[in-house]
Amino acid sequence: MAVGGIVVSNVGRNYDGGGINAFVVVTCLVAAMGGLIFGYDLGISGGVTSMEPFLKRFFPSVYKKMSDESVRQNEYCKFDSQLLTLFTSSLYLAALAASFSASVITRSYGRKVSMLIGGVVFFVGSILNGAASNIAMLIIGRLLLGVGVGFANQSVPLYLSEMAPPKIRGALNIAFQMAITIGILVANFVNYGTAQIKGGWGWRLSLGLAAVPAVMLTVGAVFLPDTPNSILERGHPEEAKEMLQKVRGASNVDEEFQDLVEACEAAKKIQSPWKNILQPKYRPQLTICFLVPFFQQLTGINVIMFYAPVLFKTLGFGDDASLISSAITGVVNVLATIVSIVSVDRFGRRVLLLEGGSQMVICQVAVAIIIGLNFGVTGEGTMTKAEADLLLVLICGYVAAFAWSWGPLGWLVPSEICPLEIRSAAQAINVSVNMFFTFIIAQVFLAMLCHLKFGLFFFFAAFVIIMTVFIFFFLPETKNVPIEEMNRVWKAHWFWGKYIPDDAVIGHHDNNEKTPNVV
Repeated sequence: MAVGGIVVSNVGRNYDGGGINAFVVVTCLVAAMGGLIFGYDLGISGGVTSMEPFLKRFFPSVYKKMSDESVRQNEYCKFDSQLLTLFTSSLYLAALAASFSASVITRSYGRKVSMLIGGVVFFVGSILNGAASNIAMLIIGRLLLGVGVGFANQSVPLYLSEMAPPKIRGALNIAFQMAITIGILVANFVNYGTAQIKGGWGWRLSLGLAAVPAVMLTVGAVFLPDTPNSILERGHPEEAKEMLQKVRGASNVDEEFQDLVEACEAAKKIQSPWKNILQPKYRPQLTICFLVPFFQQLTGINVIMFYAPVLFKTLGFGDDASLISSAITGVVNVLATIVSIVSVDRFGRRVLLLEGGSQMVICQVAVAIIIGLNFGVTGEGTMTKAEADLLLVLICGYVAAFAWSWGPLGWLVPSEICPLEIRSAAQAINVSVNMFFTFIIAQVFLAMLCHLKFGLFFFFAAFVIIMTVFIFFFLPETKNVPIEEMNRVWKAHWFWGKYIPDDAVIGHHDNNEKTPNVV
């Protein structure tokens, strides 16, 4: 396959031992439930912030602005409130901070311990949110939810990448994103149902039900085994080999285990992963672990995921119609993620990222044009039913493109490209960058919508073009490459190869091994 100027084939060893077995599939699916807590929160917060009883209790200034006929003329600005966006964005600031603590715990105590902590803290936060009586209690609950998300997002993608066989690593890792999309979808339907509850307390049920995925993650983490990589990293080689044999479903795992041992020995020589990751030989991984989550958020996806009901309501959909429309995008999100699971290990990461980026640009530009023609720069205007339906179709096309490309691969690629000695630090960077820009987008979106108006979609489309070009030139293909053999891919790349020393390639001394072919 062409990879930014090279063709990679037969990279690394073909491990003889084992294949796909029920144990590894079930284990990975249980771990992937960590995505449910992230997805449920993504879906629930936008719906709750569009419920009038919730706004009236906690954000009366926004509710008053919505009810004031003299203000409602400018559709772009009626939800603009920094306090309202802080409700959504505070979670991601807490997740950013928590990711650094999670990195240390993930490396020192294992991936499953981080998942367990994430589930417990998220559970406490959901109870606080559901019982909130004032804005302070609400924000504290959100901060605890953020800590839970930070720990889960740090540990789950690493766990999945380390447990999965190379041939299906992409599919099993994307189970995490699949869980996120299911969480979003469930949240959308929960919001629609709770909005119908009389008495104005439905928002409490929406927020409190976040405890359900938290319990699922916590219970699942208790029974999960840790990964062979993590067990070996903590000094238990026999136990690590037994786990690798169980994961691969075979006793002949000597070559793969030897690669793990070599990677672990290299990792033990590293006193500070944070200082080490800044070395030139890790430049490719550091760059990808920073830019991929950065670009993932600058696609503008969270404009849809956070604020879909608010956005649809802003654009003239009724209360129920806005919630139904966001539920439709949630269904599309789930179905498109299935497409990614089926295709990622067959066609590779690059094809999905390049196609998804192209489709997102087309849809975003079309959405901007439709909104601009109907609302102009004043925010005054309405849409016909046909125009509203077309807008919904375009947004669904955009969501689908993200869901089979940048959504799951934004988590998969950073989690699979790093050697063991920097893996936990690199994943912390991935999570913290993701959460930081998620926080920024969540915090400024409603203000940006108010000031940039329909131009906001052109703004995000420009970033999608930039990131698609970046992927074309700078991301090599990593499908079917054993995780501890990944440096071979970087060594063969036209640009990154100069940063990778020969001794960083595991097994480089074996002249019988096949190496990448460079064109």
